[in-house]
Amino acid sequence: MGNNCKYNGGNNRCQWIIDFVRDKSIVEICPEELGGLPTPRPPTEQVGNSVMNKEGRDVTLEFQLGARRGYEIATAVAEKSGDKIEGAILKAKSPSCGCCEIYDGSFSGTVVEGDGYFAKILKEQGIRVMTETDEISLTSIE
Repeated sequence: MGNNCKYNGGNNRCQWIIDFVRDKSIVEICPEELGGLPTPRPPTEQVGNSVMNKEGRDVTLEFQLGARRGYEIATAVAEKSGDKIEGAILKAKSPSCGCCEIYDGSFSGTVVEGDGYFAKILKEQGIRVMTETDEISLTSIE
């Protein structure tokens, strides 16, 4: 959406997503910030069931907390408006938001099969999860 919450202080603004959600009710969430991590922050990747930053610090608890808080916020907003969560568009390959693919923990750009912490929670609740790489399938459901 263009919020400066990316690990390096920047953003991943994606115009087609902004256009797609223009007439929809949305909740913008950064699970990493909700977990207490600052922006900017060292890059992080999943290593097995843990999340480690590039400096070697285990930030798994922050990722777990942020994922839970993100889901609780989205659910509360939906319930307040009498809606249900129809889907989520998340950031591809992210250790919190990646869907089906995440970085492998080597900080080399290598991608492996897996989901980020927030994506896992949403999927467990039966919420459709997509990333910015799913533009074609998203525009076809309008």
